Amino acid sequence: MERRAFLKNTGAAAAALSLNIPQSFSGPTAKNKLPKWKGFNLVDFFNPDPSRPRDATTEDHLKWMHDWGFDFVRLPMAYPYYLKIDRTRNITPEETYNIDEAQVEKIDKLIGLAHKYNLHVSINLHRAPGYCVNAGFNEPFNLWRDQAALDAFNFHWAMWAKRYKNVSSKKISFDLLNEPSNREDMNDQHSKRSPVPGDIYRKVAKSAFETIRKENPQHLVIADGNNTGSDVIPELKDLDIAQSCRGYNPGIISHYKAPWAMKDTTNVPEPKWPGQVGDKYLSREMLEKFYKPWIDLKNSGVGVHCGECGAWKKTPHNVFLAWFNDVLDILTSNDIGFALWEFSGTFGVLNSQREDVAYEDWYGQKLDRKLLDLMRKK
Repeated sequence: MERRAFLKNTGAAAAALSLNIPQSFSGPTAKNKLPKWKGFNLVDFFNPDPSRPRDATTEDHLKWMHDWGFDFVRLPMAYPYYLKIDRTRNITPEETYNIDEAQVEKIDKLIGLAHKYNLHVSINLHRAPGYCVNAGFNEPFNLWRDQAALDAFNFHWAMWAKRYKNVSSKKISFDLLNEPSNREDMNDQHSKRSPVPGDIYRKVAKSAFETIRKENPQHLVIADGNNTGSDVIPELKDLDIAQSCRGYNPGIISHYKAPWAMKDTTNVPEPKWPGQVGDKYLSREMLEKFYKPWIDLKNSGVGVHCGECGAWKKTPHNVFLAWFNDVLDILTSNDIGFALWEFSGTFGVLNSQREDVAYEDWYGQKLDRKLLDLMRKK
């Protein structure tokens, strides 16, 4: 019986191959060049003004991450956070070089604590000289157009690369720029965005990559997908740079009623998963189509990771979990890891402020156990 079953299954597999069934239906076909990291974004240094701190990540937080089986944290930082500047006026190009060592040491301390709990740390410039996907700070130049901005960008990456020159790529990586795009107005939160022209993105990424590798030829460098993290960057495939996608598609699920993501938060169709929402039918099939270029990129030999994913607190919890299960299943079944935005906060497993969650008390924190269990099993 076992032999007949084996022959039957073998015949079926051969038939499938002869019909050219897409590889994505048969699971991953190539090992990811990056580890399948799972973890969180830590937003301690997200605000450009250190006098307006976010909730601090504690050593207990890092220990819980480790104990729960996670191995990765990403630090999205605003470069002005660690500058010594006059914050009562707009920054000048020259001031982008004014490093505040006391603030940098705070970042070092968190990185050291993360390493204590065997968490890989990915340093990311969420706001870099001349570009940020968000508004809220007046940039003195444009990274995609101005050589002065690129010079400052390279200066910051040279500093971080030198600082961690002797740290293994198993413990540290350098995520160049959060969610690059072209923006009509850097200071308008809702200004129209478009992909960065590929040759320009390549110029910026290659320049920073070479700057980092001068300090250590083994340093691990990651580039976020073009078009705010959505699109594979074919212009970088010949470089030893991994690429980072996003787990926010579709936005009506991930950023439902988020005021920074949509101008009108009142007339928004209620999200469903799967189901008809507005003029679109939302389903796993649309996710598979969205992630196929990323899976193909991974299969071609380029390292791929999902640097950010999740949904804001207004998304109904049952809808969020159903959608997120499909997102994580597609990624992890194709050997691609992920990092939730964030650990504690409105996207997080702790203290998310959702009104439709039966929280579990966790040492005085409000734990979304269903979300945690979903992430752990992937």
